Amino acid sequence: MLLTVNDINVYYDTIHAIRGVSLEVGEGEIVTLIGANGAGKSTTLKTISGLLRSKTGEIIFAGEKITNMPAHKIVERGLAQVPEGRRVFMQMTVQENLEMGAFIKSEGVEESLERVFAHFPRMKERRKQIAGTLSGGEQQMLAMGRALMSRPKLLMLDEPSMGLAPILVEQIFSIIADLRKEGSTILLVEQNASMALSVADRAYVLETGVIMLSGTGEELAKSDEIRKAYLGG
Repeated sequence: MLLTVNDINVYYDTIHAIRGVSLEVGEGEIVTLIGANGAGKSTTLKTISGLLRSKTGEIIFAGEKITNMPAHKIVERGLAQVPEGRRVFMQMTVQENLEMGAFIKSEGVEESLERVFAHFPRMKERRKQIAGTLSGGEQQMLAMGRALMSRPKLLMLDEPSMGLAPILVEQIFSIIADLRKEGSTILLVEQNASMALSVADRAYVLETGVIMLSGTGEELAKSDEIRKAYLGG
């Protein structure tokens, strides 16, 4: 397994936000975490990427224990996260934002840029444009492109479809599917359960910090329980 998360427990002061969560992501897979707002999905990602600390358990990435390792060291190991809300550098150009994503790479930056532009042609057209003037969908593409600049072994996406028009949501998910075809490994957090399950090899359902269900994307998409709770079925 590329990523193994074993029995993590995370607290915000006295609030027990994540309760004994364990999950796995195999190389070349898309694994999705679905659940209602506040279920602990983003907290799980932040703990994996070193922004939050777990009181228990361990996180193993590419054969190395990264539990409680500083976030920048985890990025160097090949794990990149696209945060909820995009967080692009608003005053910088598109190209400057992308180059920031390659800060750990001393070579191959041009090659990485070309790869990102192949996935996001609009970013190439707007490479000199100030990021703050882009639409929400374009900013999401920029945030994803910036993460890809470090050529990560694992890409973690936190709510990539949030606040986007349906046509843009389809576009973003089409790009996620293309990345997988190219061999990328993706851990995806999404409130749009039907879109997430449509591209996922496997899925976990989080409720109030606990994993309640897991299975293949197809199995969960067909589950009556999931359809009622998340798919409006």
